[in-house]
Amino acid sequence: MFDVRPVAYVTGLLVAVLGASMLVPMAVDFAYGNGHWPIFLEAAIVTALTGGLAALASANGVGPRLSLRQTFLIATLAWLVLPVFAAIPFMLGPPEARFVDAFFEAMSGLTTTGSTVFVGLDSLPEGVLLWRSMLQWFGGVGIIVVAMVFLPELRVGGMQIFRTEAFDTAGKILPRAAQIAARIGVVYLVLTAACIAAYRAVGMDAFDAVNHALTTVSTGGFSTTDASFGAFQGVPEYVASVFMVLASLPFVRFVQLMGGSAMPLWRDSQVRAFLVVMLALTGVTALYRVLANDDHLEHAIREGLFNVTSIMTGTGYASVDYQLWGSFPVVLFFFLGLIGGCAGSTCCSIKIFRYQLLISAIRAQIRRLHSPHGVFEPRYEGRKVGEDVISSVITFFVIFIVTLGVLSVALAMTGLDTVTALSGAATALANIGPGLGREIGPAGNFAGLNDTAKWLLSLAMLAGRLELMTVLVLFTRRFWSA
Repeated sequence: MFDVRPVAYVTGLLVAVLGASMLVPMAVDFAYGNGHWPIFLEAAIVTALTGGLAALASANGVGPRLSLRQTFLIATLAWLVLPVFAAIPFMLGPPEARFVDAFFEAMSGLTTTGSTVFVGLDSLPEGVLLWRSMLQWFGGVGIIVVAMVFLPELRVGGMQIFRTEAFDTAGKILPRAAQIAARIGVVYLVLTAACIAAYRAVGMDAFDAVNHALTTVSTGGFSTTDASFGAFQGVPEYVASVFMVLASLPFVRFVQLMGGSAMPLWRDSQVRAFLVVMLALTGVTALYRVLANDDHLEHAIREGLFNVTSIMTGTGYASVDYQLWGSFPVVLFFFLGLIGGCAGSTCCSIKIFRYQLLISAIRAQIRRLHSPHGVFEPRYEGRKVGEDVISSVITFFVIFIVTLGVLSVALAMTGLDTVTALSGAATALANIGPGLGREIGPAGNFAGLNDTAKWLLSLAMLAGRLELMTVLVLFTRRFWSA
């Protein structure tokens, strides 16, 4: 019989911690004297008590290891339950959102998507703005742990290739998760502190620096103003670009770097591939801006670097409405968001390593066709790649494309136009942030969408952040009858 107690225990603990963290925006609201701090206090009490009681009631069922089904369920349920409680402050106080909007915003925050349904951000209380940023920061470090601990064990989308990369977690998910989270947490805190200091050094005030550091390092993209990063044009764009890139690299490499070993970072093929692609597309975009838009060189490079990095990493900041640049950048940015960063980072989307593995598999197959009697094996960083990994990667690509198509059709059936439906589906599944078109483009937001579309996009954010198959397997009959 399937024992749900370990699942309820872990989820309850996470909910309780989320409730305790609400005391931080409460203290900020109290310090600013805006009178909204009781909202966070009420939400904190309800959330912490609910989570704590669920954990206590399930504590007697916690064992030394989790089953595969329990692991799948925890990985999904946590990201489904936490937004429900994270949405409470958005409903009780400003902006006094309806549940669908509050849930959408909380899901967008915790999955570090960055799409927003809130307008008038400049007038919202400081506590609400900080809470949005904190949700993305929590989601960023959370997905790193999931990517390093759970997904390789679940053999999702080729992630099993990283099982022996730095940590042996097989059969020891709970205790190893604590050790991995501690090491990654230190790196995450150091990067966040450095980002805050850098933003302050280039002129941001303390509140904006903290908020944008939280959403930069998590590659989330929430801002404190409706203008997004357009309110901080200039040198801050370079700072943001640097930290978005750092957050898109494998955090295990930073752990090794702190241990005195720098070579694994420089030798990591996905790191090199990510940097080469990003810099090449930045150069193409800047060149286009100079030749087609008659922009001056420094401005073209800065805007190209910032917006290419923001979209490719899935951060979703927008410093300008790049839809005004012409059709070429719009098409480029659509596909750019489907690339993503490195595995084991706060980044989202398909990720660089899957493209590397797919290209390696295609190259091997072409060689087999040319020389039928030869032995050609796909390789990754000099190592042979097993058929199970290649099969997992190809399956992921197929499921991603099929899901993108089905979701686009479903959104169009709710009344959205083609561009909004297609780009909305892509930005949700790849956790990018802004879509395309007049309504959800970089100069707009998702507030005007109908409720059905918001629910569909919320679920798509969840599925995309957990690599699709982690969620889809829960809907199979065999999973529950095993």
